[in-house]
Amino acid sequence: MLHDWRGLDDADRGAAVALGFFDGVHTGHRRVIAAAAEAARVKGAPLGVITFEPHPRRWFHPDAAPFRLQTPDQKARALAGLGVERLYVLPFDADLAALPAEAFVRRVLCEGLGVAHAAVGFDFAFGQGRSGGPQTLRALAGEGGYGVTVVEPVLDADGRKQSSSRIRALIAEGRVEDAARLLGRPFAIEGVVVHGDKLGRTIGFPTANMELGDYVRPAAGIYATRTRLPDGREVAGVAYCGRRPTVNGVDERFEVNLFDFDEDLYGQTLETDLVAQIRGDRKFDSLEAMVAQMNADCAAARARLLPPL
Repeated sequence: MLHDWRGLDDADRGAAVALGFFDGVHTGHRRVIAAAAEAARVKGAPLGVITFEPHPRRWFHPDAAPFRLQTPDQKARALAGLGVERLYVLPFDADLAALPAEAFVRRVLCEGLGVAHAAVGFDFAFGQGRSGGPQTLRALAGEGGYGVTVVEPVLDADGRKQSSSRIRALIAEGRVEDAARLLGRPFAIEGVVVHGDKLGRTIGFPTANMELGDYVRPAAGIYATRTRLPDGREVAGVAYCGRRPTVNGVDERFEVNLFDFDEDLYGQTLETDLVAQIRGDRKFDSLEAMVAQMNADCAAARARLLPPL
């Protein structure tokens, strides 16, 4: 992974690249990366991806609500799984934000990275004020000595464009199965297990608690989950996302109960797939009523996740 376009060794330059933000690395993104991969094959060049951190939305709107579909580490793993050999994570700062589109092409893509080919989505915009796009890349291709592929939108069966914004909206509605179809995999939350108030343990449902950070917030409620442990094991379970109205909670929580599991996970990094929403959040009249519902939730999740005995 490379974090700048300046001062690179020749061995790190000359890739055929897909250019974009690629939050989620969804099926539409993979079409752009496949176009770059084909150019890499034809030109005998490495396959690269150019992306940015922080996400420009966070840079321009620091107080915006959480919206990410992946952490940078999740994105890097997803791209590596697609055969990406050069991942350029460019620092999105005041200097980059102020670069006019043509200067970005000349200084970053050509002089800095020496790209052999650039693949972009049809609506990708870059440069100061989002003034550049595919037409800018094509206009400067002869001067820069690189090729260009512009990928048309990927549409679903209803003719709607697959996009990160649409996936975020589905997750916010609790429609994680629909989101998974666009992502090509379940939406997954990764985080370090932290200490909570341990209420779950006292009522028979111990949980691994993780902070949501800048992830888009799923609709509050209960989800069937699969969690990957650091050693590679995958454990079925249920997760609660919300503010725990039954106990007058204030702060938001993401709490995962792993089925048939009793090990210390504090300080470890877990990745939890939200497979399906079991139900929305609700306030119960008593802890006893909540526990009864939680038992029903776990039974529903087991039926959804585990093969019958």
